[in-house]
Amino acid sequence: MKTYNEIMADLKARKFSPVYYLMGEEGYYIDRIADYIAENALQPEERDFNQTILFGSDVTASAIADAARRYPMMAERQVVIVKEAQNIKQTDALEKYMKQPLKTTILVICHKNGKIDGRKREYVKTIQAAGVLFESPKLRDRDLPPFIENYLKERQVSIDAKSTQLIADAIGADLSRLASELDKLIIALNSNPNSQRSAVTPQLVEDQIGISKDFNGFELRDAIVNRNVFKANQIINYFDKNPKAGSIYAFLPLLFNYFQNLMLAHYCPQKQSQEAVAGWLELRSPWAAKDYMTGMRNFTATKTMLIISKLREIDAKSKGLDNPNTPPGELMKELIFYILH
Repeated sequence: MKTYNEIMADLKARKFSPVYYLMGEEGYYIDRIADYIAENALQPEERDFNQTILFGSDVTASAIADAARRYPMMAERQVVIVKEAQNIKQTDALEKYMKQPLKTTILVICHKNGKIDGRKREYVKTIQAAGVLFESPKLRDRDLPPFIENYLKERQVSIDAKSTQLIADAIGADLSRLASELDKLIIALNSNPNSQRSAVTPQLVEDQIGISKDFNGFELRDAIVNRNVFKANQIINYFDKNPKAGSIYAFLPLLFNYFQNLMLAHYCPQKQSQEAVAGWLELRSPWAAKDYMTGMRNFTATKTMLIISKLREIDAKSKGLDNPNTPPGELMKELIFYILH
């Protein structure tokens, strides 16, 4: 199974396959591949007669196969793109076509929010023999900073670690929205002809995306890790008064992820070594383990385990379990008090 970068390298070299089956929970990469083919496989004047967009909820597998079997008109190839392919009920006709696909057709099937039923092994083998099978999994939280950094680096823009984490925490793993917000930052950097800046800073993030550089999940976690009671309560009070700026539902996963990793760090065979802890936690660099080194000094393994239990309790209460009327702000204050005392 090819990676996104491998597929894009082939497309840019104009090495087209007869079939592209793009599936997975993360729609961003599926859209990028399909859009690139739609915009580059044909010349603009060839698209009217040789580019077809179909939707899985509106067509059958037989109709897709029939469209793929047509020959191009006054062009080297035709492109057939099927969106929402997860809605196609029966795939027999499509599987039959893929056993003998036309070399003059590029068939792109976009199967979002899932993948081919694992029991359909022969179908998978047929796709792989016919062309390209690509799976786009949902990114994990720890994968977001590298995505942000690489996205900006490709566009000759740098970003500091704090800004990266601010954006990752606020936007989350919705890559389409994340890319859109990063584009805003790039436009802002390029819009001032007198500016020599080529780096994203926390101030720019606050100005363009609306994420406060002083009151955010990154700063809250930092205050907790360093047991800065005053700052932690200052941030919580800010969000209690400004619920649109952030909520317990955004902070709980962030804190749970940190303390879960901190629990693992306590069991690292060489927990005095920042490099060893980074490797143990599969972090991107030794620098990323700095907060866990501080956390191990400030929270024992027993306290960490109790905090994880408290996080689960607060999470349940925030969803209404055993909690008839305590507001989210009060739950967050209860949690912070428990962690820091």
